[in-house]
Amino acid sequence: MDLQLHNKLCLVTGSTAGIGYAIAATLVSEGARVIVNGRSQKSVDEAIEKLAPGASGELIGFAGDLSTEAAAEQLGQQHPGVEILVNNLGIFEPVSFEDIPDDDWRRFFDVNVLSGVRLCRLYLPTMRRRNWGRIVFISSESGVQIPAEMIHYGMTKTAQLAISRGLAEAVAGTGITVNSVLPGPTKSRGVSDFVEDLAKQEGKTFKEFEEEFFQRVRPTSLIKRFATPEEVASLVAYVVSPLASATTGAALRVDGGVVKSAF
Repeated sequence: MDLQLHNKLCLVTGSTAGIGYAIAATLVSEGARVIVNGRSQKSVDEAIEKLAPGASGELIGFAGDLSTEAAAEQLGQQHPGVEILVNNLGIFEPVSFEDIPDDDWRRFFDVNVLSGVRLCRLYLPTMRRRNWGRIVFISSESGVQIPAEMIHYGMTKTAQLAISRGLAEAVAGTGITVNSVLPGPTKSRGVSDFVEDLAKQEGKTFKEFEEEFFQRVRPTSLIKRFATPEEVASLVAYVVSPLASATTGAALRVDGGVVKSAF
């Protein structure tokens, strides 16, 4: 299927690894011009080097912490014409509620929520002038089923759902769509490293830990395994394409059936 993404300028925040990297890889393989973002120039350069063999479109690097105003302003000056914005930048950390200080609540909000809000505000005027654009927030099933082990993370994922729906309402009747994509447990770099460490501590293989995790922690999963970043990326690529013009204001789940709802 041709997703009609040739030469579209896309920004994928936090795209040097994990789900963001897989999204960037999928989009550039479809001929899009993709801005690859990470906090350091080294990580951006390494990601672009790995992405290059499968690229049909152009790879553009931008190193900067997009949870800050300064980096967002610099990005806007260098690349003012972004047509497709994928707000993927995010952090997570399992911590008991009683041990989460105020500074961590602010940090999680700044990185996971405000970074996306700021970029939407930056690029929405251009999208309005063109009467075309795509915005996607990479939320999580944790925004619907708040995990007790990281409530501050779940809060930010719920906030993304609210912003996404509200923004879709704000651009109603235009050629701009706004959606959220909700991955379930995914074998991204951060999750994989975290699980590998826990498995070693318990004297288990990754596969053994995975089986136990889906029995005890996410028993409602229908696939009974971690999704791959590429499985998430394929949905995102369709949603940001011109083919998905009637899909907007939606919370689209690629959660392996973890959320126990038919709606």
